[in-house]
Amino acid sequence: MKITASLIRKLRDESGAPVMRVKQVLEAEQDEAKALKILKAEGFAKVAKRSDRTTSAGMVFSYTHHSGKVAVLVELLSETDFVARNELFSELGKALCLQITSMNPKDVKDLLDQEFIKDPTQKISDLVASVIAKTGENVKVSRFSRLEIGK
Repeated sequence: MKITASLIRKLRDESGAPVMRVKQVLEAEQDEAKALKILKAEGFAKVAKRSDRTTSAGMVFSYTHHSGKVAVLVELLSETDFVARNELFSELGKALCLQITSMNPKDVKDLLDQEFIKDPTQKISDLVASVIAKTGENVKVSRFSRLEIGK
Protein backbone atom coordinates (compact mmCIF):
# COMPACT_ATOMS: atom_id res chain seq x y z
CA MET A 1 0.00 0.00 0.00
CA LYS A 2 1.37 3.39 -0.99
CA ILE A 3 1.03 6.02 1.72
CA THR A 4 0.42 9.42 0.15
CA ALA A 5 -0.06 12.86 1.62
CA SER A 6 -3.66 12.92 0.37
CA LEU A 7 -4.41 9.61 2.13
CA ILE A 8 -2.88 10.90 5.36
CA ARG A 9 -4.89 14.12 5.05
CA LYS A 10 -8.09 12.17 4.40
CA LEU A 11 -7.64 9.97 7.50
CA ARG A 12 -6.62 12.95 9.59
CA ASP A 13 -9.79 14.81 8.59
CA GLU A 14 -11.95 11.79 9.39
CA SER A 15 -10.31 10.90 12.70
CA GLY A 16 -8.86 14.16 14.04
CA ALA A 17 -5.61 12.35 14.84
CA PRO A 18 -2.22 14.08 14.44
CA VAL A 19 -0.50 13.68 11.06
CA MET A 20 2.43 11.66 12.43
CA ARG A 21 0.11 9.27 14.28
CA VAL A 22 -1.92 8.73 11.10
CA LYS A 23 1.29 7.96 9.20
CA GLN A 24 2.51 5.53 11.89
CA VAL A 25 -0.78 3.60 11.93
CA LEU A 26 -0.92 3.45 8.13
CA GLU A 27 2.64 2.13 7.96
CA ALA A 28 1.91 -0.50 10.60
CA GLU A 29 -1.47 -1.66 9.28
CA GLN A 30 -1.06 -1.18 5.52
CA ASP A 31 -4.87 -0.94 5.29
CA GLU A 32 -6.89 2.29 5.18
CA ALA A 33 -10.04 0.88 6.82
CA LYS A 34 -8.11 -0.78 9.69
CA ALA A 35 -6.06 2.37 10.25
CA LEU A 36 -9.19 4.54 10.42
CA LYS A 37 -10.79 2.14 12.90
CA ILE A 38 -7.71 2.26 15.16
CA LEU A 39 -7.43 6.06 14.95
CA LYS A 40 -11.12 6.52 15.81
CA ALA A 41 -10.82 4.13 18.76
CA GLU A 42 -7.85 6.11 20.07
CA GLY A 43 -9.83 9.33 19.64
CA PHE A 44 -12.79 7.99 21.61
CA ALA A 45 -10.43 6.85 24.38
CA LYS A 46 -9.18 10.43 24.62
CA VAL A 47 -12.81 11.64 24.80
CA ALA A 48 -13.34 9.70 28.02
CA LYS A 49 -10.29 11.37 29.59
CA ARG A 50 -11.64 14.83 28.77
CA SER A 51 -15.13 14.35 30.20
CA ASP A 52 -14.25 15.89 33.59
CA ARG A 53 -12.78 19.09 32.19
CA THR A 54 -14.66 22.32 32.85
CA THR A 55 -16.64 23.78 29.96
CA SER A 56 -17.02 27.50 30.59
CA ALA A 57 -17.07 28.83 27.02
CA GLY A 58 -19.41 28.07 24.16
CA MET A 59 -22.20 29.40 22.00
CA VAL A 60 -25.96 29.46 21.69
CA PHE A 61 -27.29 28.18 18.36
CA SER A 62 -30.76 28.87 17.02
CA TYR A 63 -32.98 27.53 14.28
CA THR A 64 -36.45 28.47 13.11
CA HIS A 65 -38.26 25.99 10.88
CA HIS A 66 -39.30 27.33 7.46
CA SER A 67 -42.96 27.08 8.52
CA GLY A 68 -42.28 29.50 11.36
CA LYS A 69 -44.08 27.18 13.78
CA VAL A 70 -41.06 25.58 15.47
CA ALA A 71 -37.94 27.23 16.90
CA VAL A 72 -34.97 25.78 18.80
CA LEU A 73 -32.19 27.22 20.97
CA VAL A 74 -29.21 25.05 21.94
CA GLU A 75 -26.49 25.93 24.45
CA LEU A 76 -23.31 24.10 23.43
CA LEU A 77 -20.30 24.44 25.74
CA SER A 78 -16.55 24.04 25.21
CA GLU A 79 -13.43 24.63 27.26
CA THR A 80 -12.27 27.70 25.32
CA ASP A 81 -13.78 30.33 23.04
CA PHE A 82 -11.21 29.27 20.41
CA VAL A 83 -13.03 25.95 19.93
CA ALA A 84 -16.42 27.66 20.27
CA ARG A 85 -15.59 29.64 17.12
CA ASN A 86 -14.35 26.52 15.29
CA GLU A 87 -16.24 25.34 12.19
CA LEU A 88 -16.66 21.81 13.60
CA PHE A 89 -18.29 23.25 16.71
CA SER A 90 -20.64 25.40 14.60
CA GLU A 91 -21.61 22.44 12.42
CA LEU A 92 -22.39 20.43 15.56
CA GLY A 93 -24.56 23.24 16.92
CA LYS A 94 -26.54 23.47 13.68
CA ALA A 95 -26.95 19.68 13.49
CA LEU A 96 -28.24 19.61 17.07
CA CYS A 97 -30.79 22.31 16.26
CA LEU A 98 -32.12 20.30 13.31
CA GLN A 99 -32.19 17.12 15.39
CA ILE A 100 -34.19 18.78 18.16
CA THR A 101 -36.57 20.39 15.67
CA SER A 102 -37.42 17.10 14.00
CA MET A 103 -37.18 14.57 16.86
CA ASN A 104 -38.41 16.65 19.86
CA PRO A 105 -36.30 15.02 22.61
CA LYS A 106 -37.53 15.51 26.17
CA ASP A 107 -34.10 16.32 27.68
CA VAL A 108 -30.34 16.32 26.94
CA LYS A 109 -29.92 12.64 27.87
CA ASP A 110 -32.73 11.70 25.48
CA LEU A 111 -31.13 13.83 22.76
CA LEU A 112 -27.71 12.18 23.17
CA ASP A 113 -29.28 8.69 22.94
CA GLN A 114 -31.12 9.44 19.67
CA GLU A 115 -29.96 8.29 16.24
CA PHE A 116 -28.71 11.20 14.13
CA ILE A 117 -31.36 12.09 11.53
CA LYS A 118 -28.78 12.63 8.77
CA ASP A 119 -26.91 9.37 9.52
CA PRO A 120 -28.88 6.74 11.50
CA THR A 121 -25.72 4.68 11.98
CA GLN A 122 -24.51 7.34 14.44
CA LYS A 123 -25.99 8.50 17.72
CA ILE A 124 -25.90 12.15 18.72
CA SER A 125 -23.46 11.22 21.51
CA ASP A 126 -21.11 9.84 18.81
CA LEU A 127 -21.39 13.12 16.91
CA VAL A 128 -20.41 15.09 20.03
CA ALA A 129 -17.58 12.63 20.78
CA SER A 130 -16.16 13.04 17.28
CA VAL A 131 -15.98 16.83 17.78
CA ILE A 132 -14.24 16.28 21.12
CA ALA A 133 -11.73 13.93 19.48
CA LYS A 134 -11.04 16.33 16.62
CA THR A 135 -10.77 19.53 18.69
CA GLY A 136 -9.01 18.05 21.70
CA GLU A 137 -11.38 19.78 24.10
CA ASN A 138 -14.39 18.74 26.12
CA VAL A 139 -17.70 19.70 24.48
CA LYS A 140 -21.10 19.38 26.17
CA VAL A 141 -24.69 19.97 25.23
CA SER A 142 -25.72 22.03 28.24
CA ARG A 143 -29.41 22.61 27.55
CA PHE A 144 -31.92 23.32 24.85
CA SER A 145 -35.35 24.80 24.38
CA ARG A 146 -37.86 23.90 21.69
CA LEU A 147 -40.89 26.10 21.05
CA GLU A 148 -43.79 24.98 18.89
CA ILE A 149 -46.98 26.88 18.12
CA GLY A 150 -49.94 25.40 19.96
CA LYS A 151 -47.94 23.18 22.35
